[in-house]
Amino acid sequence: MPPLIIAIDGPSGSGKSTLGRMLSRALNLLYIDTGSMYRAVALSVIENQIDANDREAIVKLAEELDINLEGDPDSLKTLIGARDVSELIRTESVTTMSSIVSAIPGVRRAMVARQRELGKRGAVLNGRDITTVVFPDADYKFFLTADPAKRAERRYHEEQLKHSRTTLDETLTDMMERDRRDTTRADSPLKIAEDAIVIDSTGKSIEQTFEEMLSVIKDNIQPAFERCDGKSVTDRT
Repeated sequence: MPPLIIAIDGPSGSGKSTLGRMLSRALNLLYIDTGSMYRAVALSVIENQIDANDREAIVKLAEELDINLEGDPDSLKTLIGARDVSELIRTESVTTMSSIVSAIPGVRRAMVARQRELGKRGAVLNGRDITTVVFPDADYKFFLTADPAKRAERRYHEEQLKHSRTTLDETLTDMMERDRRDTTRADSPLKIAEDAIVIDSTGKSIEQTFEEMLSVIKDNIQPAFERCDGKSVTDRT
């Protein structure tokens, strides 16, 4: 079987990262968290004290950064060179800067080139332009969505686990602003690919959404699958 490319797009809080990891593990594929790559750029912008308005300097930095991803999808490491920045890229300041740098066309081009290189082995990727720009010919394309209030609630609970002081209302306001930026940016805006499978997870558990996505894939590559103790496995190595 040739390497599979599974592309997942959706707005913030739609569950694409969690579901991407679950599919990666079930299908024995590399998991590429594209958001972490933009966060790595954002971290470097902050550490190098580059002005957020200096697009030329940010693009140059993005083109020069050696960003890599390795490890199990549930313990994926984000590396800049040999440096593990997995924890550093999860701060609120990096989250804010990530939304800014990811809207810069030159940064997106640099990251798309790297994502395509990483995906040559077969991979599950999630982001905001994976099905439309990065891998428009992916074997499977999903667009995940959910009610904004539900998405904000999910993100709020994630932030609370990190001891964030952000309120639910602040999380919702920030998410709505990010949705606006993502859908209106000139380069690679968030949109639904014509042939993407749209899944609204409002009122569904992560497990239910996962099974829905997996069933679509399994129906097309049934020989690669077995059902064992309620878990999906594959004979691919």
